[in-house]
Amino acid sequence: MTAPAPQSVLEIKGLRVAVGGKEILRGIDLTVASGQVHAVMGPNGAGKSTLSAAVMGKPGYDILGGSVTLDGADVLSMSVWERAVAGLHLVMQYPTEVPGVALDDVMSEALSARGRGGSDIDAVLAAEAERIGLPTALLHRALNVDLSGGEKKRNETLQLAVLGPRIAILDELDSGLDVDALRACAQRVEALTQPDDVSPGLGVLVITHYNRLLTELHPDTIHILVKGRIVAEGGPELADVLEADGYAAFSDEVDEPAPSAGGLDDLFAPPR
Repeated sequence: MTAPAPQSVLEIKGLRVAVGGKEILRGIDLTVASGQVHAVMGPNGAGKSTLSAAVMGKPGYDILGGSVTLDGADVLSMSVWERAVAGLHLVMQYPTEVPGVALDDVMSEALSARGRGGSDIDAVLAAEAERIGLPTALLHRALNVDLSGGEKKRNETLQLAVLGPRIAILDELDSGLDVDALRACAQRVEALTQPDDVSPGLGVLVITHYNRLLTELHPDTIHILVKGRIVAEGGPELADVLEADGYAAFSDEVDEPAPSAGGLDDLFAPPR
């Protein structure tokens, strides 16, 4: 009988983050375990993408206090590549174009860095591409170059599925997606959260403005982030409250305003 795979836990405690000398996150407590889906929702400037940037180690985000650990290991002391190898993965809101570097080469190198290189990478990528509706011809093209918005997000989802991290952060996966692409990507991530003999299931922290993504990727817990603080937590019913009343229903929960991050709050935003 196969022993159950060990669970992973991403634990964020009291996290305070500043950008350009302005405090954006003012004490975030959040725990995501294998097989769980946690959604962080909030208005523009609330600090949602700042949270993903700080956890993943994007330069320019200053940690003022608190801790982030993955299975007890200090994430904040790791370089960006060390966080990725340890099992953290970011699905970007604005996937980066990398001219001259093919997707299949990127995936081969990424798997090799994790000690999982293999001669069957082409077959693995092709099977995953077919599963999420990504044309296999794009597997050999420069990463994200000349791809539509939907193709880029399918591409990001393919990378997530093939790399098999412990915890994934989805920074507005639904941004710019049509209904079909949204369903394909969300359903694939949902399937990855299910445990099996090899994995305890992917843990997911999904950042989104709207509940349309959550009709396909079902959250265990929703966290409402307003002005740098989590002001409410609950089950999927919180998304219904937002749909009916908007974020104004939670504005009174914050005792003082936090400065807006402006454009810096959009992780990997394209140049303006």
